[in-house]
Amino acid sequence: MNRAAELRGAVAFVTPATLITLSILAAPLLYIFYTSFGGPDFSFRAYSDLLGSALFRRTLSTTLIIALSASALSLVLGYVIALHLARQTPRRRSLYMVLVLLPFWTSVLVKCYAFTVILGRSGMVNEFLTWVSGSQVQLALILNRIGVLIGMTNYLTPFVVFPVLASLMAIDDSVYRAASVMGAKPVRIFRTVTLPLSLPGIIAGLSSVLVMALGFFIVPALLGGPRDAMLSNLVDFYTRETLDWSMAAAVGVLLLGMVVLAIAPLSVLRRKQS
Repeated sequence: MNRAAELRGAVAFVTPATLITLSILAAPLLYIFYTSFGGPDFSFRAYSDLLGSALFRRTLSTTLIIALSASALSLVLGYVIALHLARQTPRRRSLYMVLVLLPFWTSVLVKCYAFTVILGRSGMVNEFLTWVSGSQVQLALILNRIGVLIGMTNYLTPFVVFPVLASLMAIDDSVYRAASVMGAKPVRIFRTVTLPLSLPGIIAGLSSVLVMALGFFIVPALLGGPRDAMLSNLVDFYTRETLDWSMAAAVGVLLLGMVVLAIAPLSVLRRKQS
């Protein structure tokens, strides 16, 4: 009975926000679907052209590789940061959390231009390496895949830190003490206690960053090269260069389908964990 009451309360809580979101997004999404099928001249021309396009297949592969790589890097880095924060005193943790939040206070566009100054051939990193080595160093750290992954990881990592930190903070200290008393070493405690109990936070963080990574536009446009264009950049190409709105809408629909396919297994796994 209590479970049913909690469920009704949760539904009542999220229903207004859900209805508002649907009322805002429904019309644009329906229009994109309508445009992708050629409007009143209903056809699958845009989809057939896309599936037969080498450009689309290459961009799709690039999008999947970059999104999965950036999500994995963000997950590892975010988990390490969250684990470190969980072991701090409340006062010090609050200070460190402000530092984690700092990336949110700066526009992603501004951060991309900052990375060009930091990672450019004459940027701060190369200048420092030149000073250390005593010889000219000009590593290619932007306008390639490395620059895209650095920029995306910088943006996505905080979205992993907070859900993972919430899961870690929910673990009772007595569990760690019991494992230690039973003779478990730190590595085994992490593998058998910390990691399994933090899985809900890991899944939540991974879901967030994967969805955002699939739709990134500014970072690959400014920090990537021609071979690092993602599906969002392909939408921009069709809307600004070729003015083919049906193709652009079809790419958008396929991208939306990819997001749904990516998030569905993680949602099922998250429900099983809870």
